[in-house]
Amino acid sequence: MQQESKELLSKAIHHLESEFWKLQLGRANPSLVEDIRVEQYGSLQPIKNCASVNILDVQTLSIAPWDKSLIHAIAKAITEAWVGLNPQTMGDSVMIKIPPMTEERRRDIVKVVKKFSEEAKISIRNIRAEILKTIKKQEADKLISEDASRDMEDELQKQIDEANKKIDELTKKKESDVMSI
Repeated sequence: MQQESKELLSKAIHHLESEFWKLQLGRANPSLVEDIRVEQYGSLQPIKNCASVNILDVQTLSIAPWDKSLIHAIAKAITEAWVGLNPQTMGDSVMIKIPPMTEERRRDIVKVVKKFSEEAKISIRNIRAEILKTIKKQEADKLISEDASRDMEDELQKQIDEANKKIDELTKKKESDVMSI
C-alpha cells in the first residue's frame, strides 16, 4: 500500500513538472507545440508524430513535416490551439517566433502556474481519499488490525504532506522563474 501511494504521488508531481515545462517563457522549446494535434490522413496526430520540431535560436522554432502537404494543417492547428504563438509557413517548414515576455503575459502565466498547482493538489487529495478507502476496507474485512490501519494512515499522511510541500516548492520556483527578467 505504501509503495502504491508513493508511485501515485510521484506521478502527480511528475505531471505537474511536465505541465510547468510546457509553459511559454519567451524561449523556444519544442514542448510548446509538439503535443498539438494535427489532422493527418483522417486522424488526429501530435505534431511530434508527423514532423521534426527544432530550435533555430533562442526565440525561433522550426517545424519540418515529413509530408510537405501537412504544412498548412500544422500552421492551422497551432493557431487554433491558442497557445499564443503565430506560425508562419516558409516553403517546406513552419516557423514560429516566440514573442518576448511582457509584464502582463508574465502575470497571466503565473495564474496558469497556480491553476496547475491547484490541480495537482486536487489530484493528491483524490489519491489520499482512494488509499484511505482501501485501508478502511481492509480493516473492515479484518485483513489488517486497527493499529496497523492507523499506522498506515499516519504514513500516508506523511507522504501527502511531503507531496504537497514539493508542489508548493515547485510552484514557488516556477513563479519566480516566470517573473524574473
